[in-house]
Amino acid sequence: MLSIRRSLTLAKEPIDSFLLLCNLRARFVTTDNYDPPFSPLSKPAKSSEKKKITQQDQSSELVNKPTVPAISDLPFDFRYSYSETNPEIEPIGFREPKRFSPFGPGRLDRKWNGTSALASPEIDQSQWAEDRARVLGEPLTEEEVTELVERYRHNDCSRQINLGKGGVTHNMIDDIHNHWKKAEAVRIKCLGVPTLDMDNICLHLEEKSGGKIVYRHINILVVYRGRNYDPKNRPIIPLMLWKPYPPIYPRLVKKVADGLTFEETKEMRNRGLHSPALMKLSK
Repeated sequence: MLSIRRSLTLAKEPIDSFLLLCNLRARFVTTDNYDPPFSPLSKPAKSSEKKKITQQDQSSELVNKPTVPAISDLPFDFRYSYSETNPEIEPIGFREPKRFSPFGPGRLDRKWNGTSALASPEIDQSQWAEDRARVLGEPLTEEEVTELVERYRHNDCSRQINLGKGGVTHNMIDDIHNHWKKAEAVRIKCLGVPTLDMDNICLHLEEKSGGKIVYRHINILVVYRGRNYDPKNRPIIPLMLWKPYPPIYPRLVKKVADGLTFEETKEMRNRGLHSPALMKLSK
């Protein structure tokens, strides 16, 4: 019995000492300074007064600082697509009112006429040409062109813009300048119908962006920004917020042939449809 009591007393001694240390720690160590690892941080509750103040400040800023229309010095008319539309052909109707500008209400100093935002006649075309020549600088040597093309002509190039059925669109010009902030050139991959007239695509890209095409292979283009290009002095290009509805143009294929009446044209068309085929193409 004595041996059992001694073993119990020896077992109680370390337990009592541990409890004593825990009590001392609870007394002298405050909970404010005690921060065990992986403890959740308590975030201060946001008061409703601050929220009200911020909302009032935001509303006052909107009233005191109204939206100012963007003023662009570009000498050409703003259109949704520059390469796939012909400004000489006037539409015969519109699918939406002319007052709905795709640039947004009060965001552009030009008036939208349903197809384009006309440039101001006060803009000097010669000044734009001089600025473009100054930005391009001296022409590149053959070695510089080879190095530039080798860097941007491959499929794994990160500076690439895909040109689709819309052709050279207005917002694409802004995308090109955004790439030119950190890169000397941009790779443009043309797809779809615009590839049938690549000369037209190249003409509008150089004219609207102000760059120089240094490489052209089938549907791949590399547009160089110029030696003296400064991203801080880039032209102001207001963005289109949505795609405008295309206007109604006259029919390309006339219902009545020239010199014939409607009945004669219909008779000739039916005669051609019912005539035997000269050749049949197999699948």
